[in-house]
Amino acid sequence: MGRNAVLRFAASLFESRPTRSSLAHVFASRPTPSSLGRKLASGALAQYFYQPTGSESEEYHKWYFNSFVWKKTKWMGVDCFKSVADMWNYQEILFELKPSLVIEFGSARGGSALFFANIMRQIGEPFKVLSVDVHHGPLDPAPQCDSDILFVESRSTAPAIAEHIQRLKSEFTGKIFAILDSDHSMNHVLAEMKLLRPLLSAGDYLVVEDSTLNGHPVLPGWGPGPYEAIEAYEDEFPNDYTHDVARENKFGWTFAPNGYLIRN
Repeated sequence: MGRNAVLRFAASLFESRPTRSSLAHVFASRPTPSSLGRKLASGALAQYFYQPTGSESEEYHKWYFNSFVWKKTKWMGVDCFKSVADMWNYQEILFELKPSLVIEFGSARGGSALFFANIMRQIGEPFKVLSVDVHHGPLDPAPQCDSDILFVESRSTAPAIAEHIQRLKSEFTGKIFAILDSDHSMNHVLAEMKLLRPLLSAGDYLVVEDSTLNGHPVLPGWGPGPYEAIEAYEDEFPNDYTHDVARENKFGWTFAPNGYLIRN
C-alpha cells in the first residue's frame, strides 16, 4: 500500500467518528470499529502523517546550543554543561563498558564528574573518576567532597598527567572511559588525543566533545577545533579507533559529532 493510499485510509477512519447525538450510546457501548480505527491511525500509522525533512536534528542542535539551555543544565544541583542526550548515552556506555577509570579533561563546575561518579556507584564496580582542569576555582563544593573523584589542577596535556593516569591504571585495572571537554582548539585536542594514545587499550572508549563547533553545525567562525583535531589524528593514526556511529546518531544529534570512538 502506497503512502497516499495509507493516508486516505487513515483519514477515512477519522471521518467515520460518531456524531454528537450518538455520543451517549458510544460511551455506553463497547469500542466501535471507528474508535478502534482512530487508535490504529494515531498509533501504528502515525509515522505516515509525519515525514521528516532531514533538517530537524540540525535545527534543534542549533537551538539547543544558541539558547544556552546547556548552561542551565544541572546534575544533583551542580552545573553540568552538557547535552542531556549525550549524558543519557554516556550512562548507557558506562553500564555496558563497566570501566574502572573515568578520565575527564575539563572539570568546569564539576557537575559532569559528579554525574560519572553517581552512575559508576550504581554499576557497583571499583572505580575512580579523574577530572583535570587548568583552573579549579569554579568547582562546586559538592563534587569536591566526593571521595570517588580525584580533581587535578593542571594542563591536560602535561606529561605529569600521563604519568598520573598510568599510576591510576595500575590501581584501577580494567576498561577506561575518557572524555575531552577542555580547551576546544584543534591543536590542544589533538595533543590530548596523542597523550591518551599509549594509555588506552582495545575496547576503551573516548568521546571528543564540542566537535559541534566551527560549523558542525554551530559557531561557523570558531576556527579549527575538536572536529578538525579528530580528522588530523585519524590522518596520522588511521587505525586507532572505530567510530560508534549508532551511538552517535541514536538521539539524532550530539555535541560530539564524529567523536564517539572505540579504541581498536
